[in-house]
Amino acid sequence: MRQAIEAHLGTRQVARVIYGAIIGLALIVVLEQHPPAPGVAAGSLVATAIAVGLAELYSEVVGTETRTRHRVSRSHLADIAADATAVAFGIVFPAVFFVLAGLGAMELDTAFTLAKWTGLGLIGFYGFAAARLSGARLPMCLLQAVGAALIGALLIAMKAVLH
Repeated sequence: MRQAIEAHLGTRQVARVIYGAIIGLALIVVLEQHPPAPGVAAGSLVATAIAVGLAELYSEVVGTETRTRHRVSRSHLADIAADATAVAFGIVFPAVFFVLAGLGAMELDTAFTLAKWTGLGLIGFYGFAAARLSGARLPMCLLQAVGAALIGALLIAMKAVLH
């Protein structure tokens, strides 16, 4: 497991998962204002993941072709698809909590809480890992993790202030 995580941290997909997690967190914060049924919340995350993933795929292919003046090769298309999949994963990950709520394993409020905090945790983890892998000392790693998680925390705070 550790080797898989270390291998993942060396890929471009890290940035894409963070991007997706921020989109997913934004959607969760909006849905929480008027909580839908758990299945609707999970479906909204899945639909958003598909839409954003396809938009990511399409925009990267078109951008690459206009920039290079060549068709995208199959191997490059596979790389672009992997990036788009990473974005979609970052968005869809919290859907598991809403599926569990729909199955009666937890309350809907608990699903929203877990979805928000795991999103913040994921964003913070990546900030910590980036600092650690770049050679920073532990205090700086923790500071970077907190700084990264503040992005999501600001989103949650804005929701609290506006409602």
